[in-house]
Amino acid sequence: MNSNSCLSTPPARAVSGPPWLGLSVLLLAGFVTIFDLFVVNVAIPSMQADLDANFAQIGFIVAGYELAFGVLLITGGRLGDLFGRRRLFVIGMAGFTLASALCGLAPSAEFLIGARVLQGLAAALLFPQVYASIRVNFDGDDSRRAFGLLGMTLGLAAIAGQVLGGWLVHADLFGLGWRSIFLINVPIGLFAIAAARTIPESRAPQRPALDWMGVALVSAGLTLLLVPLIEGPGQGWPAWSLLSLGVAVLLLALFHRQQEQRRMAGGLPLVDMRLLAQRRFALGAVLVLLVYSTSSSFFLCFALLVQTGLGLDPFMAGSIFAPCSVGFVLASLAAPRLVARWGAQAIVAGAMAYAVSIGLLIAQVWMAGAELVPARLIPVLVVVGAGQGFIMTPLLNLVLGFVDEAQAGMASGVISTVQQVGAALGVAVVGILFAAALTADEGMAAQAGEYASAFVTGMLYNLGAALLVCVLLPMLARTQRLAG
Repeated sequence: MNSNSCLSTPPARAVSGPPWLGLSVLLLAGFVTIFDLFVVNVAIPSMQADLDANFAQIGFIVAGYELAFGVLLITGGRLGDLFGRRRLFVIGMAGFTLASALCGLAPSAEFLIGARVLQGLAAALLFPQVYASIRVNFDGDDSRRAFGLLGMTLGLAAIAGQVLGGWLVHADLFGLGWRSIFLINVPIGLFAIAAARTIPESRAPQRPALDWMGVALVSAGLTLLLVPLIEGPGQGWPAWSLLSLGVAVLLLALFHRQQEQRRMAGGLPLVDMRLLAQRRFALGAVLVLLVYSTSSSFFLCFALLVQTGLGLDPFMAGSIFAPCSVGFVLASLAAPRLVARWGAQAIVAGAMAYAVSIGLLIAQVWMAGAELVPARLIPVLVVVGAGQGFIMTPLLNLVLGFVDEAQAGMASGVISTVQQVGAALGVAVVGILFAAALTADEGMAAQAGEYASAFVTGMLYNLGAALLVCVLLPMLARTQRLAG
């Protein structure tokens, strides 16, 4: 599951009343951007067969959207502050709609990867305006109600990505198959563009110049880091992949230096590196990276297991996975009350439950092997989803609570970027493990056993990351108590 945080600190609302009609348009935009994070997973096996895509290309189709989305989130928020949030909303939605059409019409895996990157870039322009516009136009109880509706909408988008997405692929409407999950965005996007006039325009009172050099350095660095991780294993780690990793480290080091120089010269950097020098915030960012790296990678492994390995159709696969999303939503609603009562220890307990549930899921698949009955995974899937719900959003709130109010906008932008980059990194690492476990065995029974084994191997990363979270999170809780 993914939950994004606010990216800018807008001024007080200057309109006569809360624009509830405009809120419905903002919620629709939030829904489609998160829907497209999740829906692709149930369609992966169909895409793989239709486009003759290899495993690395499948990884790029998933991670390309997340990486592009994450890298430009901060810039998207700044552009809204500078040129107007409604204007950037319309531009972002237009780009998202066009990119969705290109995804749906993609003639090859390479074309689809490019279209998914464009879709992620457009989402990065669009999504920050949703949060910022709500913060500007709603106050007090209205603000809490509006953000509550947004949280519920994003949770429903995750569920719909599994169930509605699975049904669309399985129903094969107009013979479109998996393409319908992207083409459905076109009429929704056109409606949102037409209805955007109901969103009041707003800008930040202080509009600093954009740091395009910083954007270029961090974008290139993260891309050169993730591309060889996804593509390298299938090619036997050629020289270019190792060179790419080395250049990535160099570019990210240059990004750090450039950001510090910009700050010391009086400019506004993309990332104030003093944030990362704060021990609690830096440790919190590592925890967010680890937790979110287990999310999309889990969905990908599960879709490949139950569809390619066990032969379920996309609708059945999505329906079996949906209880996991329900567990996430219910736990997310209960978590604030538990954290208010027990503090950070409630998040620690959630992390332990998450790690244990992943271990149980791995054990269940490993013991059943080729004889696995997918429906029997539902109870443990509910616990996995609940574990995510008890840790993800409360962890974001905990980490962002460590920074001063003046740095809140930048800190939330950094954490939102870490979420998406972590998700892309998880797909890359788990993809390496999953693909390495696949063999050339023939026959349905052999394939089922093979994919069960690959699922267990890939999910070992998720288990390791969850256990590491259980080790690091109490350290963060202790520093919070000491600071308090």
